[in-house]
Amino acid sequence: MPQAQPTAVPSDGLTTRQRRNRPLLMVHTGDGKGKSTAAFGLALRGWNQGWSVGVFQFVKSAKWRIGEQTALEALDGLHTQDGTGGPIEWHKMGSGWSWSRRTGSEEDHAAQAAEGWAEIKRRLNEQRHRLYVLDEFTYPINWGWVDIDDVVATLRDRPGDQHVVVTGRRAHPDLLAVADLVTEMTKVKHPMDAGQKGQRGIEW
Repeated sequence: MPQAQPTAVPSDGLTTRQRRNRPLLMVHTGDGKGKSTAAFGLALRGWNQGWSVGVFQFVKSAKWRIGEQTALEALDGLHTQDGTGGPIEWHKMGSGWSWSRRTGSEEDHAAQAAEGWAEIKRRLNEQRHRLYVLDEFTYPINWGWVDIDDVVATLRDRPGDQHVVVTGRRAHPDLLAVADLVTEMTKVKHPMDAGQKGQRGIEW
């Protein structure tokens, strides 16, 4: 496998190994498809490394079950059964859809988002997981349901070797500023532009 080479080596006093293994804050944003899909791919890699993985899915209804949830929970069962991989937890932290928010009131959504963020803060402080997937977390930030200054300070100053990946459109500039890795998914073409609805195996 080709080895990636950095364009510059900082004078930070760290060894190559120390610098390589620094915990990362990653953001997948943009209007294109694939933000969550890429984050769940990281969860698969983390599981394979034996990491504890915590998935926290904001906004989406608890009644909606995507394929990645079923697959990752099956992998958690495999870990419980014979120790293969690492443990995985999946939590839904909100209701409704990011583009409509139809289920429940806005106050309900805001309270659920705040409660979910408080739980994530507790887990970060306890160093509960090695990888956190905060799926669709940009939306409660943009809607003012969680405080961006608190988010930035918590994620920037988290203890230990905890990786975090945040997904969602229109990521806040302050979040992008403290992130180590930012990827913007750009939509070039999408079947919905031609009137085609989402389908099994592709969207869920």
